[in-house]
Amino acid sequence: MQCNVGKTEQVLRIAIGSAIVLAGTYYKKWWGLIGIAPIVTGTTRYCPLNAVLGISNCKADNKT
Repeated sequence: MQCNVGKTEQVLRIAIGSAIVLAGTYYKKWWGLIGIAPIVTGTTRYCPLNAVLGISNCKADNKT
């Protein structure tokens, strides 16, 4: 798995996923589990949908 989620997108995914999980927990609804997907893709910095669509927001490491 190659990085295809940038730093800004990573923070947004984790924040939005956490908000969805917390809202689902607060309202005691199962749909809160949907928030796990953005949390996982944010922490691993890999999104299968981005890979299929050929989208990469991850900057290349410039090592010399």
